[in-house]
Amino acid sequence: EARRQRRLLLLVVCVALLLDNMLYMVIVPIIPDYIAAMRGGGGTAGPSAPAGGNGSGGGNRSLLPARYPPASGGNEDVQIGVLFASKAMLQLLVNPLSGTLIDRVGYEAPLLAGLAILFLSTATFAFAENYATLFAARSLQGLGSAFADTAGIALIADRYAEEPARSRALGTALACISFGSLAAPPFGGVLYEFAGKRVPFLVLACVCLLDGLLLLVLAPPGGTGARANMPVGTPIHRLMIDPYIAVVAGALATCNIPLAFLEPTIANWMKDSMGASEWEVGLTWLPAFFPHVLGVYVTVRLAAAYPHLQWFYGALGMAIIGASSCLVPACRNFGQVIIPLCGICFGIALVDTALLPTLAFLVDVRHVSVYGSVYAIADISYSVAYALGPIVAGQIVHTMGFAQLNLGMGLANVLYAPVLLFLKNVCQMKPSHSERNILLEEGPKGLYDTIKMEERKG
Repeated sequence: EARRQRRLLLLVVCVALLLDNMLYMVIVPIIPDYIAAMRGGGGTAGPSAPAGGNGSGGGNRSLLPARYPPASGGNEDVQIGVLFASKAMLQLLVNPLSGTLIDRVGYEAPLLAGLAILFLSTATFAFAENYATLFAARSLQGLGSAFADTAGIALIADRYAEEPARSRALGTALACISFGSLAAPPFGGVLYEFAGKRVPFLVLACVCLLDGLLLLVLAPPGGTGARANMPVGTPIHRLMIDPYIAVVAGALATCNIPLAFLEPTIANWMKDSMGASEWEVGLTWLPAFFPHVLGVYVTVRLAAAYPHLQWFYGALGMAIIGASSCLVPACRNFGQVIIPLCGICFGIALVDTALLPTLAFLVDVRHVSVYGSVYAIADISYSVAYALGPIVAGQIVHTMGFAQLNLGMGLANVLYAPVLLFLKNVCQMKPSHSERNILLEEGPKGLYDTIKMEERKG
C-alpha cells in the first residue's frame, strides 16, 4: 500500500511539473496579439509566434527558443523581456520563504497550495485581455511554482529515500518537464487556431484541478499524524553556506546559463547569419528533447551501477555543455546548429539528473533529512539563470556579439567542471552517518520515526 501510494504521489508531482512548464509554453501563440494590441495594430497571430524559456525547482527549463517579434521601440523589447523573466524573478524572491515553510509544515500542503495558485494563474491567462493582466498571471505562476515545484521535488526525495529508486524518480520528473516543453507549443498553437485562445488554458486548468483532487485523496491535510513529530529541518541560510551544497547550486546555475541565454538570442542570430526561415527557427530546439531524455536515462542507469561517481557525471555534463556552447557560433546552416544544441541539452540532463539526488544525499549525511529548503536552493539556482536570460542576453549580444556570449558561457562551464571534484569524497560517504539513521537505530521515539521505520521496512 505504501509503495502504491508513493507511485501515485510521484504521478501527482510529475503532472504538476508538466503543467507548470506547459503553462509557460502555451502562451507562445498569444504573445503576438498583445504586441499588436500594444502597438495599436490588431490581434492576429501569425507564423512569427514567439516561444519562451522557463526556469524552476527540480528543472522547469524549456527546450524551445524565445523569439520575440521585432518591436518598434526599445520599450517594447523591455516589456517582453520582463514578461518572460517575471516568473523566475518571483520564484527567486519567494523560494527562501517557501522552502522554510515546507520544512515546517511538510510537503503535501504546500504542494496543494501551489497547485491551487497554478489553477488561478491558468484561469487568469484564459481571460487576460492586456499586458498588465498577462504580467499578473505570469507572476502568479511564479508564486505557484515556488511552492508546487519545490514541494514536489522534496516530496519525491522524501518518499524515495534509497538509491537507485530516488534517482529514477527524479529522472522521471525531469523527463516530464522535457515532455511539457516539447508538447506545449503545438498543443497551444492548434487549440488557439481552431478553438480560440481560452481553450488551451481551460484544458490545463481542468487537469490542474484533477491533479489537486488526486493529491487531496492521497494525502489530505491533517489526515495522518505523521507531521506532528516531523524533525525540524536545517534553516535555509545554514544550507546555503554548506560548501558542498554551494558547489552543487553553482553547478546547477552555471549549466543552465547557456540554455537560458540562447533561448532569446539564437533566433535573430540564425536569421542574420544564415538566413534561416521561420520553420527552421521554430524547429531548432525540438530535436534537443530526445538527447535530453537520453541523458536522463543514461545517468539513471550509470548512477544505479556506479553511485559513487555522481560528481563525475555532473562534471562530464558541464564539459559537454561548454564544448557545445563554443561550437554554436561556428555553425553555418540549420542542420549544423542542431548538433551543439542537442549537446547542450544532453549535458544539462547529465548535470541535473546527477546532482539533484546528490542534494538530498548531502542533507541526509550532513544535516536533518528534511528537503524543502535544499530544493528551494536548487530552484533559486535555476531562477537566477532564467531571470537574467530574457533581459541580459540581448544586451550582451548587442554590446559584445553572439560569438563572445557563447564562448563566455562555454568557458564558464568548462572551468566549473573540475570544481565538482570537491564532491568526490562526499559521494562515497555512507548514509548511516546521518543523524536521522543513528536515531532510528536506537529505536523509534515518536510517531514520525515509527511511521518512517515502517515505510523503510515496506
